[in-house]
Amino acid sequence: MIIQYITRKMIPFIQLYALYVIAHGDLGPGGGFQGGVIFGTSLILYIIVFGLERGKRLFKLKVFDFLGALGVLIYTIVGLLCIYFDGTLLEYTKLPFSDPHLSAHLGIFAIEVGVAITVSAVMVVFIFDIARKKDV
Repeated sequence: MIIQYITRKMIPFIQLYALYVIAHGDLGPGGGFQGGVIFGTSLILYIIVFGLERGKRLFKLKVFDFLGALGVLIYTIVGLLCIYFDGTLLEYTKLPFSDPHLSAHLGIFAIEVGVAITVSAVMVVFIFDIARKKDV
């Protein structure tokens, strides 16, 4: 009961820190992968503390499958947009914004968000797969 109370109070702070790591990934240490791992870990913590069945009711596997694909799609779209605007793959400065610095910043941020979504979704899917194999 104490662990559940502490977990309920801590998860929002863990997720806020994950968003901080994602948002500042282009300026310093961190980024989409690290932030995605932190965010995914907060969801896994919920599943471990409150139980697999409650986690399955709250976190639908199809939603996380979709989110994993969505993150890859975001990454792909940004890369293809760079090519479309006469650049190479992930040459962010070619994106059509007023300033090349702004283009690079927004392009990198979009990539970081896509990676974070995919990493956190795949981590939750892995936990459900591992738990399913244990049940068999």
